[in-house]
Amino acid sequence: MLTRSQTQLMHQHTISGKQSWTPLLDCFLITMGLFAVSIILSCASASAESEGGYEHGRLHLPFVGHTTFGKYPPLSDWTELQRVRERPDFAVLGVPNDMGTQFRSGAQMGPRGIREASTLYQFGHKEVFDADTGETYSYGSVLDVGDVDIVHTDQATSLNRTQEAVEAILSANVTPIILGGDHAITAPVCAALQVLQRPVVTEAKEGKPVTTFLVQIDAHLDFVDQRHGVRFGHGNSMRRCLELPHIDSMLQLGIRGVSSTAKSGFQDAAAMGSTVLSVRKVRELGVAAVAEKVPLGAMVYFSIDIDGLDPSIAPGTGTPSHGGFLYYEVKDLLRSIIRRGELVGLDLVEVAPPYDPAGVTTTLAARLLLDAMGFAKAANAGKNTGHAGQPPARGEL
Repeated sequence: MLTRSQTQLMHQHTISGKQSWTPLLDCFLITMGLFAVSIILSCASASAESEGGYEHGRLHLPFVGHTTFGKYPPLSDWTELQRVRERPDFAVLGVPNDMGTQFRSGAQMGPRGIREASTLYQFGHKEVFDADTGETYSYGSVLDVGDVDIVHTDQATSLNRTQEAVEAILSANVTPIILGGDHAITAPVCAALQVLQRPVVTEAKEGKPVTTFLVQIDAHLDFVDQRHGVRFGHGNSMRRCLELPHIDSMLQLGIRGVSSTAKSGFQDAAAMGSTVLSVRKVRELGVAAVAEKVPLGAMVYFSIDIDGLDPSIAPGTGTPSHGGFLYYEVKDLLRSIIRRGELVGLDLVEVAPPYDPAGVTTTLAARLLLDAMGFAKAANAGKNTGHAGQPPARGEL
C-alpha cells in the first residue's frame, strides 16, 4: 500500500511534463487581464471626461481645501489682472459692507458665507449638465480676487474703494461678479461701468444710442432720493444708478415692498427711464415677454437682491418680504435676458448669514451666481458659433 508521500510523489511525476508551462501560462493570463482592465479603465475615464466627469488628481470634496468662491484660484491683488497669463472670464469680488442698512445688519458677512456655500457645487466637474433643460455648459475661467478693504464707519471711503476695485477688473476686460454687502454697494459698482467706454446697447432709442441697461431683481424699489441727508444707503442705490450718465434704462423686477418707497418714488423711477414690474406682473407676462423688454444686443448689468426671492427659500436677509420669486423664476429670467445681449457684470446683495442658520440662503445665492456665469459663457459660445438665443432643449418654465 502506497504511503501518502509516495502518492504525492507519483502525482508530481505524472504532471511534471506540464509543470514547466504553468508559470508561463499564469503570467500570460495575468498580463492579458491587466491589459483588459487598463483598457476598460481608460475608456471609462475618457467617457467620464467627455461627460464632464471628475478630473484626474485629488477628489477635492467641498469640505476640503481653501474656501475661495467655487474653489477657484485666488488673486490677492486685482491690479495683477492686467498681467495674468490667461485672462479669466470672471473675477469674483467681495464687498463686505452693510453700513447702508436700515433694519437688520449682517450682510457684511455675505461674501464669506456665499464663498463657503459655493464649494458645494464644485466636485471637479469640467461641465454642468442641467437635467431640467437638457443644457450642458461650463462656468468658464474664474479668479477670486478677494474683498474690497472696507473702512468701518466710513461709507464714502468704502464705496470709493469699491468703485476703484471694479474699475480695475473692467479695465482688464474681465466681467466682475460682486458678492455683497448691502444694496448700497451697487451704486459705485455701476459708476465703474463708465470705463467700458462703449454703448451698452446696439439698438437706438428715440434716435439716441442707449447706454447701460440695468436689471434689478428685488422686493424693494430702492429709489429714495435721500433720508435725513443720507443719499448712499441701501434704499437709494437704484436712483443713484439711474442718475449716472452712462445708464439711462432700467428694468426693476419683483418689486412689492410695501412702504419702502413712497408713490412719488415710483413716479420718479418711471420718469427717469425705469420699467417696474411686480412679481405678479412678471408671472402674468411670462419670462419671454419680460426678457424682450431688454433691447436685443444689450450689454446688461444685473443687480440681484436676495430678498427679491421669497423668504421661504431665502430667509437669511435683513429685510425679508413675502410673496417673492422662486428659484426657477429667477433662473429663467437670468437665462433669457443674458441670451439677448452681453453680461457686463452682476452683483448679488443683502445675504445676511446670521439669519440663515441652515445655510439655505447662501447656497441659493451661490447657485444663482454660478447659473448666471454658465449662461453668460454659453451665450458667448453661441454667438461665436451662430447659435445665440436658441431656447433650451426642453423649454423654460
